[in-house]
Amino acid sequence: MVAFFYHDGKDTPENFTDEHNSGEPVSPEKLGELGILYKYIDTVEDLEAIAKERDYKNRDQVVLNIETFGGDQDAYQAKMRQFYTEHYHEDEEIRYIKDGEGYFDVRDKGDRWIRACVQKNDLLILPAGIYHRFTLLSRLQNVTALRLFKDEPKWEAINRSENRNTPARVEYSNSISVN
Repeated sequence: MVAFFYHDGKDTPENFTDEHNSGEPVSPEKLGELGILYKYIDTVEDLEAIAKERDYKNRDQVVLNIETFGGDQDAYQAKMRQFYTEHYHEDEEIRYIKDGEGYFDVRDKGDRWIRACVQKNDLLILPAGIYHRFTLLSRLQNVTALRLFKDEPKWEAINRSENRNTPARVEYSNSISVN
């Protein structure tokens, strides 16, 4: 089951896949204040019920590990750096973990990173416009995730460094009273 905690802020380009647990836990209720939804789902029927309830019409599956890149360590590391670059999307990001583990980091209202360690049967829904990043765990560099979508997938990652405020970002910021 998922663990939520504040990131210790001590990551480097060499160790960002480490746990970085500050020892300060974060409750699911605190994540709810940020518009983040977490559920543990261990049956296909329950997953289908949520997909229907939330109007998710499309889905695909992604497998992320070194084999996905044909053993090409450079390509794998480049993709990991891309996923770990702080960004947001104009659509919800919905991930159901079928196997393996990973870390999703999200910003709280005070701009601190909260880390969620997701593993098999965890469903995490991030609202459109929330800054986040993702990485695999250093001890298990493998995840299989089902990605769910309301419409056709849109994959534009809007990096924080671009300083772009699309309607999704503005709406999200207003919903939690943060600029």
